[in-house]
Amino acid sequence: MKVLSFRGSSASFKAFILALLWLGVISLLHASVNREKTASQKVRMGYMPVISNLAAPLVDAATAGSPVHFEALKFGSFAEIAEAFRSGHIQAAFIIAPLAVALSSQGVPLKIVYIGNRHESTLVVRKDESAASLAEMSGKTLAVPIRYSGHLLAVKRYLRHHGMDPRAVRILEIPPPDMPSALVTGDIHGYFVGEPFASRSIQSGVGRRLLDAEEIWPGFVCNVLIVRDELIRSHPERVGDLVKGCVRSGIRVRENFEETLGILSRYWGQDPQFVRYVFENPPNRFRYDLCVPVRSEIEELVREMETEGLISASSEVGDFLEDRYARAAVEGLREPLLGLTKR
Repeated sequence: MKVLSFRGSSASFKAFILALLWLGVISLLHASVNREKTASQKVRMGYMPVISNLAAPLVDAATAGSPVHFEALKFGSFAEIAEAFRSGHIQAAFIIAPLAVALSSQGVPLKIVYIGNRHESTLVVRKDESAASLAEMSGKTLAVPIRYSGHLLAVKRYLRHHGMDPRAVRILEIPPPDMPSALVTGDIHGYFVGEPFASRSIQSGVGRRLLDAEEIWPGFVCNVLIVRDELIRSHPERVGDLVKGCVRSGIRVRENFEETLGILSRYWGQDPQFVRYVFENPPNRFRYDLCVPVRSEIEELVREMETEGLISASSEVGDFLEDRYARAAVEGLREPLLGLTKR
């Protein structure tokens, strides 16, 4: 058998080895460039399966396969989203508003760029609960999604405005998906949360609607979209596209409800008929037009957080509020969102 030999041809052997090495280097560089390109064209967004975060799955579905994909990652709690954002695992987050303020006060570089749809938080109590108002829930236990939430602030604000002891209502932190079962077991008397988790107890007959957030706090801000500062610096156009997609999601709900229903139920892992129930009971409650961050509303939120000791010092709202992307998105619409007014 003839054996291939490079004896007597050391120059050819060296050339062969150099060619292999060069090919290896080129292959590694090519793979590295492709990986960086792929990673740089994906923006990861954290979200919870709640109505005020509905833009996340809609934008994900709309940009799948596009040059820039805004990938929606579903989390089980807002605390988990906050840690993922803090660590840089995600570049954007649909997150409960006071938690966004707290992250900024802790030095996490972020900007609030969009307000999720409004009028979607409800205080649900057990159906056999006799209370007709929040004032009559004294001595009872209510659950909120997290300490850093507008829901906790709304309850505390209500008690203060009605001259009640701030500890009149016992407040527990329970992740939204676990609230309906806690009401069933009797561990709590009620819970204050964004939809669709409130409707889960109402539809089942275990709970009833006591009040809607806007009844006790007209300027209530539940969820906001935050992005990391470096994303704005490196790719401001991507932030603009993301916010534009979020603003248009409100129009999509109105004009393509059946398609939207299918997307949301798939991303949320919820039955389509239940999601339909959430939107139709009561109908036309959710508002998509108040999506531009308003300085006075965020300042009011900050003051409430200071009053409750959730932040130790005044946070300068101008440091973390950026409304230009939402304003540009709204102004660029051919058909403005219903009810939108410049504020």
